Amino acid sequence: MFSFSGENDFSSRRCVWVNGPVIVGAGPSGLAVSACLREQGVPFVVIERSDCIASLWQKRTYNRLKLHLPKKFCQLPKLPFPEEYPEYPTKKQFITYLENYAQKLDIKPQFNECVQSAKYDEACHLWRVVTVSTTGYTRSETEYICQMLVIATGENAEGVVPEIDGLQEFSGEVIHVKDYKSGEKYNGKKVLVVGCGNSGMEISLDLSNHNAKPSIVIRSSVHVLPREIMGKSTFDLAMMLMKWLPLWLVDKLLLILAWFIFGNTQNYGIKRPSLGPLQLKNHHGKTPVLDIGAFEKIRSGDITAVPGIKRFNCNSVELVNGETLEIDSVVLATGYRSNVAYWLQENELFSKNGFPNGWKGKHGLYASGFTRRGLAGVSADAIKIGQDIGEVWKEDLKNQKLPTHRRCISTF
Repeated sequence: MFSFSGENDFSSRRCVWVNGPVIVGAGPSGLAVSACLREQGVPFVVIERSDCIASLWQKRTYNRLKLHLPKKFCQLPKLPFPEEYPEYPTKKQFITYLENYAQKLDIKPQFNECVQSAKYDEACHLWRVVTVSTTGYTRSETEYICQMLVIATGENAEGVVPEIDGLQEFSGEVIHVKDYKSGEKYNGKKVLVVGCGNSGMEISLDLSNHNAKPSIVIRSSVHVLPREIMGKSTFDLAMMLMKWLPLWLVDKLLLILAWFIFGNTQNYGIKRPSLGPLQLKNHHGKTPVLDIGAFEKIRSGDITAVPGIKRFNCNSVELVNGETLEIDSVVLATGYRSNVAYWLQENELFSKNGFPNGWKGKHGLYASGFTRRGLAGVSADAIKIGQDIGEVWKEDLKNQKLPTHRRCISTF
């Protein structure tokens, strides 16, 4: 990595040549790609807008969070979870694992650098990645110049806050799930949880366990499956069955087993989609809820399932079925989105919604962690990207191509 002083329009911008790819994001995706590149002997630079690795896990997740899948499906390449970790590691254990991962594999991100733009320079055949420092009071820019760019910012970069009629008029607290930590402060309060995915269900359970009075908005159909069936992970069972049976049949078997455990969920306000859980995940990226106790709370009445929202008032909410609920607080478990579309100047690999159509694009552009397959998808992407970049890197070294583009940079 080499630095260049600036002149003229670049007087306040530091220019850095990177031998190897720039990786944007120091979450699980960025760390996994870094580990695979390290094994291939490829140098790299990791850019992270926060002041720590895995900032989503460290700063924007609730306290009771655990991995929803068994640890064998969630570990990153080159380093398994410690044997003493439970089947479903806690948030704290996972963060410790990631910190040890970065330390043991010698991954040292450039922290507090927020990407403003990334553009491929057709004239020099290079990527130009401009970042702004997020520390201190003085704005300082850095332009990283590289032949390859890996986008590893993930699917959950920004919280989604929907526009709901009257929400601005509501006088109580309104927070996004990324800012929720514990139900402890909601003791005795009526809390409306908007969103019925895994986060919405788990937060409703947490609120109930802290003696709050939660209601959860179930606006559309959703699959609720037990996290385990007869002591075995439902996900593990599904993966095993898919080796021998077609997807639609595995879906049928999962729903039959879920019916034996839950009964007809529609009796409790939870309508199942027409597509099976695995088909729905594959075709639309919608993850089934892996239940860890919320459904039993719904069945007992400790959590109230309600239909969609019509509008908010000062201290209540009107539902689409005509009912009105008095509430004290609102938690928006309305999901996350990618922010890549705001800064990546490229329109082939990534669509307008910030999600890629695959893991590899043109001109040395790669995407890791956008497959909607969770941590298992993160590892698969990292291995493919590491191998692909490793081959390109070795070929360029053999042909001595790497230094030839420095003349394009020296004009700054």
